[in-house]
Amino acid sequence: MKHLICFLVLFLISGVGSFDLVIDEIPDDVENLIDLEIDGVPSSSKMRNGRYQRSTSDWGYVGDLVEDDDKIGLYSYKVQSTITSRLANTMIQAKMVNNAKRSQHIVFDVQVPKGAFIDNFTMDVNGITFTSKIREKSEARKMYSQAKAKGKAAGIVRSNALDMENFQTEVNVPPGTRIQFELHYHEMIRRKLSSYEHIISVKPGRLAKHMEVDVRIIEPQGLRYVHVPNSLGDHFDGITTISKGEKKAHVSFKPTMAQQRKCPTCSSTAVDGNFVVQYDVNRETTGGELEIFNGYFIHFFAPENLDPLPKNILFVIDVSGSMWGLKMKQTIEAMKAILSELRAADQFSLIDFNHNVRCWRNNLVSATPAQVEDAKKYIQTIHPNGGTNINEALLRATFILNEAQNLGMLDPNSVSMIVLVSDGDPTVGELKLTTIQKNVKQSIKDEFSLFCLGIGFDVDYDFLQRIATDNRGMAQRIFGNQETSAQMKNFYNQVSTPLLKKIQFNYPQESVSDVTQSSFHNYFGGSEIVVAGKVDTENLQHLESVVTATAANAELVMETLRDVEELDGFMKKDKYADPDFTKKLWAYLTVNQMLAERNTAPTAALKRNITKSILQMSLDHHIVTPFTSMLIENAEKDEIMLADQPKDPRRGCCPGTLGLTPNAPNNNKGIPAWANVTAVPVSFMPEQRSPPVSSLSINRVDNDPHFIIYLPKSQRNICFNINSDPGKILNLVSDPATGVVVNGQLVGAKKTENKKLNTYFGKIGFYFKNKGLKVEITTGTITLKDGSYGITLTWSDTGHIIRKQLLISVKKESNVTITVGEEMSFMVLLHRVWKNHPVNVDFLGIYIPPENQFSPEAHGLIGQFASEPEVYIHHQRPGQDPGKPQATMEVKGNKLTVTRGLQKDYRTDRVLGTDVQCWFVHNSGKGFIDGHYKDYLVPHLYSFLKKP
Repeated sequence: MKHLICFLVLFLISGVGSFDLVIDEIPDDVENLIDLEIDGVPSSSKMRNGRYQRSTSDWGYVGDLVEDDDKIGLYSYKVQSTITSRLANTMIQAKMVNNAKRSQHIVFDVQVPKGAFIDNFTMDVNGITFTSKIREKSEARKMYSQAKAKGKAAGIVRSNALDMENFQTEVNVPPGTRIQFELHYHEMIRRKLSSYEHIISVKPGRLAKHMEVDVRIIEPQGLRYVHVPNSLGDHFDGITTISKGEKKAHVSFKPTMAQQRKCPTCSSTAVDGNFVVQYDVNRETTGGELEIFNGYFIHFFAPENLDPLPKNILFVIDVSGSMWGLKMKQTIEAMKAILSELRAADQFSLIDFNHNVRCWRNNLVSATPAQVEDAKKYIQTIHPNGGTNINEALLRATFILNEAQNLGMLDPNSVSMIVLVSDGDPTVGELKLTTIQKNVKQSIKDEFSLFCLGIGFDVDYDFLQRIATDNRGMAQRIFGNQETSAQMKNFYNQVSTPLLKKIQFNYPQESVSDVTQSSFHNYFGGSEIVVAGKVDTENLQHLESVVTATAANAELVMETLRDVEELDGFMKKDKYADPDFTKKLWAYLTVNQMLAERNTAPTAALKRNITKSILQMSLDHHIVTPFTSMLIENAEKDEIMLADQPKDPRRGCCPGTLGLTPNAPNNNKGIPAWANVTAVPVSFMPEQRSPPVSSLSINRVDNDPHFIIYLPKSQRNICFNINSDPGKILNLVSDPATGVVVNGQLVGAKKTENKKLNTYFGKIGFYFKNKGLKVEITTGTITLKDGSYGITLTWSDTGHIIRKQLLISVKKESNVTITVGEEMSFMVLLHRVWKNHPVNVDFLGIYIPPENQFSPEAHGLIGQFASEPEVYIHHQRPGQDPGKPQATMEVKGNKLTVTRGLQKDYRTDRVLGTDVQCWFVHNSGKGFIDGHYKDYLVPHLYSFLKKP
């Protein structure tokens, strides 16, 4: 059997860097790569006819690697990052070896900071080197079509991430293969709370023979301090070294293999988190700095010797039913602390909203101790329930601020702002997000700022980001956990000290051109404004004498022009400094500004022109944006991979960019993060593990009924069908330790098709024994029972039921989510069919996240997989259908023949569904589930399963 190297690159990018993949087949004679093995690793390799050569001198001796059970060794994991005047260039490199005696997957999985530009990716597999180029997206798509037409193993994988941007590459390689991955990206380090913070994700996933994180900082202004918090944990206390000079610093983190271990005898690594470097620069008393280098200027503006301006601030707090529990508790705690920090010169008020809108005060009041204390008492009485009317709440807040301004009640030098705290989409009142965005924009009229805090994983963060950016503010996602309160207070501190308002920078036209954004609504203490442009070095005298910054409350001439010759000499003497740092910073700011302008362009013609400019910038500066793709190819250009990112229907064309207008409303109020599905390709792909992200981490039963079991450890979807009779009740989860039961009763189609009567779930029952609560969901009603007490909602309702710390959220004609504290959640999806359909009937689907905290005693058709079995899939071979290969799966002591195919996930498209790749187990899951499916039949809707 000849070995094949199959490539799968999965780029999960939610920001500007964005990716798809085209896969070309590697030649069949890859087995000739292996000439000689030392400790299971080939010492030299070449392709037939000397096509590829491989050099291994930089690897050195690769023995003594610590391997997991998969026999994959991580020879080195290296991160190198250089910060030159706030521009951080980062390289992440991993060298790995497959020491197993069989072909298997090697994964390179890293996280890239949101907003960073990926500019290069290379991969070397036994000397086959793949390098990258940036191309216009349609050109790249054309190459994909050509590859597919050749009948090769071509396919596209497309996925979106949440807040972080994941870059994952998966390669199936033969025994003894060495592989090196290398990713490059750059970003501008932003200043917050008087500190620059550089965050590098370091998650090697296994012990590395050589581990290194190396950060160099080069700041011509001079370094005030450098600090490395112990963000990876006390385990690594004292390992990081810091060398700081006047203008340079070097941070090194090089744990030995013994130091990486979780415990002295552990084979797993404790290196799993973010490596953080914090620093600040010296500043002149004026607070301004101009750096000119290689034909570009960068203007850093951060004055701090100013008195804070008074604030007029409206806090708008979501108190709908989905905020119930820890979210609300942490929000109240944070708001009480924030209110205590208001200054005497500030004015404020509170608005809380669900389906209704309430004002603590109908106008702004001074932040006196008595008023602050009364506001705290008001917040303490809030009890979340009901729907979400974001539109009316924001319009009420803007009305209060506009009225106060019209009545002359605001200090001319004060800064007005709204802070919105919400965890979901609108469910009451105006539901269309574009209309809400337009309403708020028209009401604010660029007079004040809107800041948004999105709580939890299920929040439509992109909408909050758009509406905030559209109104001179910013947004931040707050993860709904024990740290919610601290995260909210940290965000507030970033905007609590306005120093300047309505700032305009003025540059002499004879000296500069192509200047990025030069007007800003507010400047907050501890932050920094950065402006960049091209400069005529022969007219620097004009630039030095005329540059000013004008603000509504001050006129400032506060620029320190860094001596050009001095800066030039300093940069060229340092071998680590990026000689293109000014050019890259200008491009970074310009592209982001154009993306924002494109999203608010009033005409299609203007939008097209801006798109052309973004595309040209992307190609000129070799960066991935929403309009370009990265081609990854070998020297002969006959083996190609393609990377870009799919459109997101909620975000328009450009995922992750600011100010975008969605194509259609998306009302996911109350839907947890695990309920967001990621699309997968319809075309066949070589066997691959399912993407290990929360969007796919779900166990589901839908249609007639199809079971899809996601196995997090092996990162695979396993599918099977159950064919039983109408009226039968199947146990899905039975957990006597936690007292939880989930059963589904089957209903039949109206008549047979192809001599078969399809069955579906027509009723689903939940029994929470420890609470004494039962929930019955049919295609008509949703009923909660507590002894003799009962309450019923219909599918035409949108609302929430809360009882004994159990939350039921109903979304009209769509879905029901059941949340039990912080431990469990379930979603039931409604499928409606045409009532006069000759065959089909209405039915239900159920989706259960594997993160649910079931006990080891849990069983049932789904519950048994809370304790994940070991699954080994091998010997993939063609099936009867060319698009559905077969393989052998070993599980629970059984050897099964499984088929690669597609099943439907209906969470985002309840009509057509979304295709999910999985390995299908025949004969009603026999061999994969314990026993026979008839063992899971129970007599009543709330019966526990009696295990044999």
